Amino acid sequence: MEKKALSFFLMLVMVVSVVLSGCSSKESSGAASGGDSKDKPYEITMAYLYFTKIDDLPAVQAEINKITKKKINATVKLMPIEAAAWQQQSTLLLTGNEKVDLMLATGTAGYSLPATKGQFLPLDDLLKKYGKGIIDAVPKHVLEGAKVDGKIYGVPSIRDFAANYGFVMRKDIVDKYHIDLSQVKSFEDLTNVFKTVKENEPGMAPIANTTTFNQPAMVIDGGNFDILGDSLGVVSFKEKKVVNLFEQPEYVKAVDLARQWYKAGYTLKNAANITDANVSMVKSGKGFGYFSHQKPGFALQESAMTGHEMVAVTFTKPYSYTDAAIGLNLAITRNSQNPEKTMQFLNLLYTDKDIMNLLANGIEGKHYQVNSDGTIKLPDGVKESNYVFNQWELGDNALTRVWQGNDVNYWDEMLKFNDSAVISPAFGFQFNPDPVKTEIAASTNVINQYKAALEAGALDPNKTFPEFNKKLKAAGIDKIIAEKQKQFDAWKKNN
Repeated sequence: MEKKALSFFLMLVMVVSVVLSGCSSKESSGAASGGDSKDKPYEITMAYLYFTKIDDLPAVQAEINKITKKKINATVKLMPIEAAAWQQQSTLLLTGNEKVDLMLATGTAGYSLPATKGQFLPLDDLLKKYGKGIIDAVPKHVLEGAKVDGKIYGVPSIRDFAANYGFVMRKDIVDKYHIDLSQVKSFEDLTNVFKTVKENEPGMAPIANTTTFNQPAMVIDGGNFDILGDSLGVVSFKEKKVVNLFEQPEYVKAVDLARQWYKAGYTLKNAANITDANVSMVKSGKGFGYFSHQKPGFALQESAMTGHEMVAVTFTKPYSYTDAAIGLNLAITRNSQNPEKTMQFLNLLYTDKDIMNLLANGIEGKHYQVNSDGTIKLPDGVKESNYVFNQWELGDNALTRVWQGNDVNYWDEMLKFNDSAVISPAFGFQFNPDPVKTEIAASTNVINQYKAALEAGALDPNKTFPEFNKKLKAAGIDKIIAEKQKQFDAWKKNN
């Protein structure tokens, strides 16, 4: 759910997932998680990311606490942190003395590095004692993939652990110009689609991708390479070794195609500098569609976000990368005053349908109502809810109800989709950058100078690639690749 750790996280910041939910009843499925009513009561503080309306958060929190008080003699203080302030605030929480028990941990910078610094607690023993529901719910390879130096420091949310790749676009435009999507079976086949849109809708960019997510990433990510978060040395699926992405034929081919599209006017001319989300470009009528990772229900999700009915074409199998394990986790911080009680609550997020539905969807009757088929919708007369939670962040989303418009068996389909994924040969591998941090800093500067514009098609690859790779080598990319290979080989021996 996402892929790529940093880019995956940025995608998630862009995308407000309003349709993720699951089929369930009001019954709680979780047994008590080991709480003892004779224990001293404890308030668990949980810090997480939010992008949406949370006006009714106090009411939702009160309902959750009715359940947690009874089950584990604890209450929960929800601490939402706005996306724009997340990096600064989460860092302050981890480095200061403020009491915080659970925190959303994301990717290498937000999960792996704080773990190595001792800012998160190892959870292995706590999971054995209080986390049976977690162990039963989270796929073993995903939980194992969350290990840092052999220990688990965070519990991944159950969501889309895999992704396939393709293009999502406005259905009204497809229908208007009788575009036959059954004939679109490859990225190259999209050229004729873009040509039609360009000729008939001059004010609309056929490709609405911006610097936030550029199209060649779709080609290279589609089962060719695991980019290991920063693209500075990637693991080849075929060769199962670390290689220089920017010298690979698949990458060169993708950039050449992007250049063709750019020269034909199919791509936004200043795409490399536009920071608006792809969704916003389509919503405003400036764009026709965009390349993206996909999953079951993806077109419906994007329809809700863009305000236009969307349709998707998919070109790859589902693949699962390391960021599935470290992309979105809940970690117990070293500042927690009661890690045992905190783990008991964390376990409830993987066993208790009532708690997860309250977090994900709010209060029944106030924020949603249940249809006869078990799906949910906004209450009659309500146009916009005062509580929208990004539930993909945490817990077992398969416990939550399905929003109207999705297949009632949405979560069954999602779990099958996850199970069908091709697993990266580097799944679970986490690189320690310390031995080459100087080279990484220098190479990152080169990446920032070239990569976005190159992938947007704005630069001539024949002229740019030699210069780009020369500067990368001068910055030390070969040393980074050698260190990654060394660590990758050592990891493979133990995994």
